[in-house]
Amino acid sequence: MIMEATIVSYCKIKNNTVWVNGEKINIDNNSVDFSAFLVNLYRQMNLNYPKFFKMDNLCKLGILAAEMVIQNNSKSENFEKDKVAIFLANNSSSIETDRNHIKTIVNKNDYFPSPAVFVYTLPNIIIGEIAIKHKFTGENAFFVSETFDANFMHTYASIALQSRHTTDAVCGWINVDGNEYEAFMYYIEKKNLNKAGNGLNTHHTAEMIYKLYN
Repeated sequence: MIMEATIVSYCKIKNNTVWVNGEKINIDNNSVDFSAFLVNLYRQMNLNYPKFFKMDNLCKLGILAAEMVIQNNSKSENFEKDKVAIFLANNSSSIETDRNHIKTIVNKNDYFPSPAVFVYTLPNIIIGEIAIKHKFTGENAFFVSETFDANFMHTYASIALQSRHTTDAVCGWINVDGNEYEAFMYYIEKKNLNKAGNGLNTHHTAEMIYKLYN
């Protein structure tokens, strides 16, 4: 049996616009406000996950992007959840929540640090939220780099997928800095080349990742 790592779905979210597998999705959105856009998108996707409203914007964006690529892959709900890896990156870490946290501790006379804010002051909380929602328990890592590095992400995911402990991977770039935001996420699975399936069925290469990102 010949197995190959294949990109089966991807999405892009930027400037209040959503693309899934190259198709633009119509969003019922009359506001340019980023936070309102995330809530509108959540409701349009008919998600039933109340915890979403407790998250910071970085995690909300990550949850929505992950949901799109997971819903649009060829496995539907037939995951080996302990073999799904998550590899994400950005260039702003958790800066938006860091700023909010600083506001709660900068004034010693009005000191009110919030555990609900503090928990989101590490970017890898995005991975935790995705993993909790979908019960994924595979390998994971979060990277911070100046720009999206498709070569690095391809290499890292490829090494993981060579192991029998990883069959699938959610990968991408999730960045939020105020109203500046961008999400690019894609789903990789090892597929039997002799068996037809749904999804993009696009070879997992650095060149293809760059192409989908741009």
